[in-house]
Amino acid sequence: MGLLGVCVYLTQAKQAIYFLLFLLFCNKTDTTLRYSLQEELAKGTVVSNIANDLGLDPKLLSQGKAHIAGEDEEQYFQINKNTGTLYVNERIDREHICGQMTPCLLFFQLIVENPLQMHHGEVEILDINDNSPVFPQKEIVISVPEQAVPGAKFLLERAQDLDVSINAVQNYQISSNNHFRLDVQTGNDQSKQVEIVLVRQLDYEKTRTMLLQFTAIDGGEPRRTGTAVILINVLDNNDNPPVFNQSVYKVKLFEQNEVNYVALRVTATDLDDGPNGDITYAFSHFSDVMGRIFKVNNKTGEIIVAEPLDFEDVNIYQMEVEARDGGGLTSFCKVIIEIADVNDNPPEIILKSLKTSVPENCLPQTVVALLNVKDRDGGGNGDIRCSIKGHQPFKVTSSVKNFYHLVTNGKLDREREPEYNITITAIDDGSPSLSSTAVIHLQIADINDNSPVFSKASYIMHIIENNNPGALIGSVMATDMDTSENAQVFYSVTEEIVNGFPLSHFVTINSDSGNIYGVKSFDYEQLKEFAFVVQARDSGTPTLSSNATIKLYIIDQNDNSPTLLHPSPNDSSFSAEIVPKNAEAGYVVSKVIAVDADSGQNAWLSFHLLKSSDPSLFSVGVHTGEITTVRGITEKDSNRHTLIVIVKDNGRPSLSTTATVKVVVAENLSGSHLEIVEEDSTDIFDSQLTIYLIISLAVVTFLFLTSVMMLLIFKICRIKKSKHPSVLDDNLRSSNIISFRTSYLDSLARGTIQQGYLQEVHPHNPAKANSSTVKEQVTPHELLIDFNHKNEFLQDHQPAANAIPPSHSSYQRVQAILTRPMSTDWQEG
Repeated sequence: MGLLGVCVYLTQAKQAIYFLLFLLFCNKTDTTLRYSLQEELAKGTVVSNIANDLGLDPKLLSQGKAHIAGEDEEQYFQINKNTGTLYVNERIDREHICGQMTPCLLFFQLIVENPLQMHHGEVEILDINDNSPVFPQKEIVISVPEQAVPGAKFLLERAQDLDVSINAVQNYQISSNNHFRLDVQTGNDQSKQVEIVLVRQLDYEKTRTMLLQFTAIDGGEPRRTGTAVILINVLDNNDNPPVFNQSVYKVKLFEQNEVNYVALRVTATDLDDGPNGDITYAFSHFSDVMGRIFKVNNKTGEIIVAEPLDFEDVNIYQMEVEARDGGGLTSFCKVIIEIADVNDNPPEIILKSLKTSVPENCLPQTVVALLNVKDRDGGGNGDIRCSIKGHQPFKVTSSVKNFYHLVTNGKLDREREPEYNITITAIDDGSPSLSSTAVIHLQIADINDNSPVFSKASYIMHIIENNNPGALIGSVMATDMDTSENAQVFYSVTEEIVNGFPLSHFVTINSDSGNIYGVKSFDYEQLKEFAFVVQARDSGTPTLSSNATIKLYIIDQNDNSPTLLHPSPNDSSFSAEIVPKNAEAGYVVSKVIAVDADSGQNAWLSFHLLKSSDPSLFSVGVHTGEITTVRGITEKDSNRHTLIVIVKDNGRPSLSTTATVKVVVAENLSGSHLEIVEEDSTDIFDSQLTIYLIISLAVVTFLFLTSVMMLLIFKICRIKKSKHPSVLDDNLRSSNIISFRTSYLDSLARGTIQQGYLQEVHPHNPAKANSSTVKEQVTPHELLIDFNHKNEFLQDHQPAANAIPPSHSSYQRVQAILTRPMSTDWQEG
């Protein structure tokens, strides 16, 4: 107070400096006062002397216009400005203010206007035993089967007491009897569970009903009691009580759930049949308040919200549900309903102190107003942020909990701006956030910005190939926390090169909606994926922007049929696969090889035999494409076969291609002769030959016979002249019959067909050689197949010089003789 006296007598120039120092000192010395008193005290009861507790001069309270500001609508406390005494101003009912909550606290603020000071205070309201225990029902009905054995327990409804702690219910009693005793157990949460225990079995024929007095006793001084009557009905032959599938049901509801919303469903089962197994549900240990808010369906066990829930009133409900069967047996389960807070209460701004004007030369941090901001929501929904809207030389600073100072934050110029409408916004941290505003009109001004933000830093999009140009690929969205033009977002793509073309050749974006469209039709086989950047910019000044990366994947479509690699569909040669006549079951004839340009399951290929001249002889591996014999070849089988194999992919729909495989069955090349059995296929070759074909066959036949005759004559002459057999003679003697096949193939496109003949040469019987006859005519197709296969085999198994492998066929041995250099004996012959 000495400092205040000095300030009064200082010069006008020094007063401002000392006043600022005093305000800073006062802000540092804010003190929280704590008191406690019992409820129901008379109005005017003295709580304490605040001036003494704070060490203040009572004159400061009277001169500074001190007053008490409470956080509730009722002004429970008031201060005597002359003496500094804090006294009770209104009747205080702890049960009305706090219910079952402990401790019960009332908060107030002592505000001194001049100079501005604020002191926070709290008063703990102590409970007195002013409420008696009360049972929800005056008559408690319990049904006990006569076959219930001693020790059976039956749960009783507890009494309710609005008092707390020791003043609440502490014990229970029942009247003296020969059949039941009372069992009271205390849980971990200090709640009482009351049961009556059967000590002596009942006899339905002797006793059908019994009345017991049930008394609840609290622990206050003096003690208070509440009574109810227990009506015991003795039942006959119902030995299975209902059983809940859970002993405790828990559910969490939002406070804004609609009326008639089904919160949960309890379920109990009874092993009894008939009426004894019919279960009805009802609330037990239930207050009138909860009875209005919740209803239970007595048939289904559904608990329904009957009235709107409010987290700010009650945030948790605990109740018991009774399941009773038709015979009167009951069981209980506990239901806990937690109310989740929804941000449904905006902050409330209360002006506690306000200056209507400040000088234009006031210093920064000058207090303009004292605000009390509070939010009824809990948790993060009740956390509040205060700010000033616009560009003004003011700011809001926090002092103690829920109190804010509006102070100057820059130089003021009355000539330039004579007055300000200061809008203070309080925003909570809920989702979505709620806010409230207060406008302060001050005789003597406020800033903000945000950039667009994409919902994701990167997007993954897909489009199926072969799309229509202009098809929608996907959409991006960026939000801007600003308002008006600053929140208006426009989209664009950053131009770059993709696969040798500008990005605009592939995609475009709607600048307003953010929809991305395909400019062209995509082909998965040419372009599988690419990435590009989308920019979102707002309309503010300066323009703010942000980027997001788009990864676009082209989805394969089954638009490619399988491609044959073998047999090649472009091969114009007339070829076939040769199978020995003695081939057994499982002999690999050929293999169809195909590929698919698609990917994934669209490229999974399967092979199937579409058509065969003899379906019982050949089969195709579904996954391998190998053509194998199903059984051994018999004499009755045809020597020439045509197989059509279809190759399918696994797409939807499936695409396919076919391969034609021709198979010729030839006699095994072993023993003393080579025999080729041929069979005409009227379905493959045309039987009508032109005159040119007949002439060609005659020429080929003549050339073949002439060659064979000259070779035989030359050989006979050589044998006669040679004293020692040559290597050629040894080779010729190793087989009784040597078969020669000559082939001539003209262009198949022009229809020229070769002619082949098989001759038998007996080296020791020239006469037979001279009388060689044509045994069999060979078609051009077969001659080409046979010649190609034999020629390829000789090239792949070329013997060493002057050597003829004995394991080769007679045909190969003759070829080796004809292709090796002639020996000296041969030259001499």
